Amino acid sequence: MTAPLTPPHQPSPHDPWQNPPDGGGPGGSHLIGAHHPKAPEERALAPELRQAAVVTLLLIVCGFALGLLWLWLAPRVPLISDSTAVFLNDSEGEEAIGADGTFVLLGLAFGAVSAALVFWFRRRGGIALVVALAVGGLLGSLLAWRLGVWLGPTQDVVAHARAVGKGVVFDAPLELRAKGALLAWPLGAMAVHLGLTGLFGPRDPEPEWGVFPGGPAPWPQAPGAPATPGTAETPGAPENGGTPQGPAQP
Repeated sequence: MTAPLTPPHQPSPHDPWQNPPDGGGPGGSHLIGAHHPKAPEERALAPELRQAAVVTLLLIVCGFALGLLWLWLAPRVPLISDSTAVFLNDSEGEEAIGADGTFVLLGLAFGAVSAALVFWFRRRGGIALVVALAVGGLLGSLLAWRLGVWLGPTQDVVAHARAVGKGVVFDAPLELRAKGALLAWPLGAMAVHLGLTGLFGPRDPEPEWGVFPGGPAPWPQAPGAPATPGTAETPGAPENGGTPQGPAQP
């Protein structure tokens, strides 16, 4: 007879010399703070936030163009002075509401173009880009409003009337009476972007019902129960709980 071979020494998982704890124990303190990988959600969110910031800044810059166009296209309100008071030269004119309407139409146009460009360069979209369209459009509208008023006729109507003289028609200051017109750009941008995303955006794959990775797992069989059709039987296993029959002895 031969003696059984002695198995090689296998270190225990609880051996502190073989498996030093992370960040503690002998040789483990230098691992503290060595690697802290970011979560996949954080890595995917960072580029989207940068793109949203770029979109917001570009829309604010486009507010200069909107302000200049509004100043150029908005109808002027004619005023006249008789050296005692200032009156409308045409009391039945619609130039006053024409300035608001022009701002609304320009805001809708800027919103549609900005949403189309954002969708063209970033077809997958995202919540951050939609928020950037809304915030950037609103800030651009505010900038356009203040720029148009600043570059337009002077706000001091009395001084302007005295400067031009009695009976001379001059332009009234450019005003935006309906402040709700400031929402035309962001609302138009979000509506157009939503429509483009619904019509031409990427579609998520539809799940196939009843198909699972690896196939359906068979139900466990009770001891002594007949085998289910279609399941593999163990070679040499007894059927119906009987004793396996060996080969006949002579």
